[in-house]
Amino acid sequence: MKNFVKNYKSTIILIFSIILGTIIGLIFGEKTSILSPFGDLFINLLLMIITPLIFLTITTSIGKMKQPKRLSKILTSIVIVFIITSLISVLIGLISTRINLVNIEDSIKIKETLDYSIENTKEDLNILERTVNAISTNNFVNLLSKDNIIALIIFSILIGLSINLSNEKGIAFLNLLDSINEVLQKFIKIIMYYAPIGLGCYFASFVGTFGASIAIGYLKTFIIYTISCLFVYFIIYSLYAFIAGGKIGFKNYWKNIIPATLTALATCSSAASIPINTECAKKIGVSNDIAETTIPLGTSFHKDGSIIGSVFKIMFLVYLFGTNESIWKILGVALIATILVTAVPIGGGTISEMLIITMMNFPIAALPILTIIATIIDAPATVLNVVGDSASSMIVSRIVDGKNWLKQKKKLR
Repeated sequence: MKNFVKNYKSTIILIFSIILGTIIGLIFGEKTSILSPFGDLFINLLLMIITPLIFLTITTSIGKMKQPKRLSKILTSIVIVFIITSLISVLIGLISTRINLVNIEDSIKIKETLDYSIENTKEDLNILERTVNAISTNNFVNLLSKDNIIALIIFSILIGLSINLSNEKGIAFLNLLDSINEVLQKFIKIIMYYAPIGLGCYFASFVGTFGASIAIGYLKTFIIYTISCLFVYFIIYSLYAFIAGGKIGFKNYWKNIIPATLTALATCSSAASIPINTECAKKIGVSNDIAETTIPLGTSFHKDGSIIGSVFKIMFLVYLFGTNESIWKILGVALIATILVTAVPIGGGTISEMLIITMMNFPIAALPILTIIATIIDAPATVLNVVGDSASSMIVSRIVDGKNWLKQKKKLR
């Protein structure tokens, strides 16, 4: 019993704080908004270190790889795993939405909420321009913003490769970055001492102010989506863990994944979950270089929850307006729209939602509908976005380090 408490002490405290926050939110309702600043403080502390954390973990990880073949194998494996798991998520979304998401009476009520004046603010979307803006920036200072995470990731990869190509001359720079990264990891541990308070207050405020505001017309979508997420979370990710590491992988996965799950659920931010998620992956047994590469990359390019959510958004409008769309079109739009979503809390999917409306030829007035759907599914979607990266890192480890990767005592760097 003592060993159990010792091993799961931090997890038990986090779960207790979440439950306590939920109870307080249910009892006191909107009055719990007074606790919101304490939750916001925790999120701000995490978001504050996201930019340097992404740069340092990716750059130092790639910079330390003295085996070009291993680096190439890791990046190739990540791409393959992300593509396969994303396609699986799309299929799950399509199967889940076979049930009509919108009843006739609900459809009438929902259409009445549309603000057609929004058509005046329609933007002329250019896919190539959006892509260039997503992967690059015209000012170095802009890389320091969490709004340019994809550009930052690409920059970090290139700097890491440059360090590798510099050989001995790049060692001093690598050592400096590694030292800063070590200090940052200690800073994260300090932040986590505040996690129970921050997450508890955030949940109390969230449940108290948001819990009663879900419109009945959207409740069906929320329930079906949540059931789909639970299926992926418990069944699909367990399968990934078992395929990657057998019984040991399955056990290690569930022993260490709860902190990342709770952080994602409370913060609704994949970016804010990077530090905890990376640490969880390492505790599972994933080598440092794979964990520190897969998790940050997955934050922007691998989002199981968001992909399933995109399918739900598309199908919601299909049922609402009575259109008939091909599976291939839905699959393509869901993938494209999701990849361009930045890893930030609620509101970051506006570009994605505009792309869905534009590419599927739905009226621009439907934007508020997708905004509501994005809001009510945000928490479970973020959980899958975050936890899916940990499960994927295990599969990448299986491909790169072989079937006995969990038995390696020394973590590769």
